[in-house]
Amino acid sequence: GIRIRVAVNVRRHRLALGITQAELAARLGIDRAYVSALERGLYNPTIERLDQMARVLGADPADLLQPVS
Repeated sequence: GIRIRVAVNVRRHRLALGITQAELAARLGIDRAYVSALERGLYNPTIERLDQMARVLGADPADLLQPVS
């Protein structure tokens, strides 16, 4: 589903930047546990959070919704 797409794409972009979940969380001003759960597909981020994550990851929000293989 869409949560898994977001999860995989957030993780892929985060790893491409070479940052940890804790670093991403700090840049977003959120808890690392939220990033962990998001990357496991447990959370459904709001549009605002999706936009914020995309900006921090240097991506377009649409990039985080792309199908994964």
